Amino acid sequence: MKFLDETKIFVKSGDGGNGCVSFRREKNIEFGGPDGGNGGRGGDVILEGTEGLNTLIDFRYKQHIKGARGEGGMGKNRSGAKGETALIKIPVGTQVFDEDKETLLADITEVGQRVVIARGGDGGHGNAHFKSSTNRAPRRADDGYPGTEMWLWLRLKLIADAGLVGLPNAGKSTLLAAVSRAHPKIGDYPFTTLHPNLGVVYIHGDEFVMADIPGLIEGASEGAGLGMRFLGHVERCRVLLHLVDGTEEDVVGAYRTIRHEVEAYGGGLGEKRELVILNKADALTQEDREEKRQQLASESGKDVAVISGVSGQGLDELMSDLLAVIREEKFVPEEPKAYQP
Repeated sequence: MKFLDETKIFVKSGDGGNGCVSFRREKNIEFGGPDGGNGGRGGDVILEGTEGLNTLIDFRYKQHIKGARGEGGMGKNRSGAKGETALIKIPVGTQVFDEDKETLLADITEVGQRVVIARGGDGGHGNAHFKSSTNRAPRRADDGYPGTEMWLWLRLKLIADAGLVGLPNAGKSTLLAAVSRAHPKIGDYPFTTLHPNLGVVYIHGDEFVMADIPGLIEGASEGAGLGMRFLGHVERCRVLLHLVDGTEEDVVGAYRTIRHEVEAYGGGLGEKRELVILNKADALTQEDREEKRQQLASESGKDVAVISGVSGQGLDELMSDLLAVIREEKFVPEEPKAYQP
């Protein structure tokens, strides 16, 4: 399945059904009076957070979603049926923006959460509605009201417990593959990963979700290398795993580059808990490992874990520490504000 984290769709709620002009006609009832029913309401367009989806690829082939039109009113005071609702199933973590890509209309953060993004038009009144003491036989009936139509931008931000960040070729995909059953593409060249990957880590009878995003480069917070979209995928993570390639000559410079982009992105990303990790320990001598570990610890002010995604060195201890941090950082998210058109 291809990964798509942003797409544009068109939605239109159903038009209301027309009212009916009708008069009661029965034997021995000379003046039956009006009995035209009202039209049915148009179908709404509803967004629903759905489990098991982690991409917006389905909307590449179906970009127009419309609610059904309400049925027209009928004689004998029968109102038309309501139009069928259009239910749009989207991944949890999807933000819905207006056509300007800036006005946030809805934020789907839970499975089963529903938001009515476009309400159907009201049905028109039949002539029975207009009967009065002075107008006993009205021949007026209203047309149904039109539905709401709009273009929307859907932007997916993956919901994971831990997010991997680092420069290209820091070994993030190798780590994800080593600790989970995910199978990301792995190569010995930068930008092997071109889209985010998710993996579930099972440890000590518990589990958590880890997200691997493509490597960040200088200027990522300003959009360089599609960095803005990639950083958005770790915005909802509880903790960041900052991987530094141990084979880099300047590990402190590599750390500073990513920290600058994370803090410049905003959205509280720079305040998240961070675990600093020196990776590719299997390619370093004991002296080099210790020297670079101390350099990173001095720069970051944190304890630095030394691991190897290839040999598995230090992975069990790292995952145990990560699980403990995730348990500490768990919180109840705020109730999202539903958009009411």
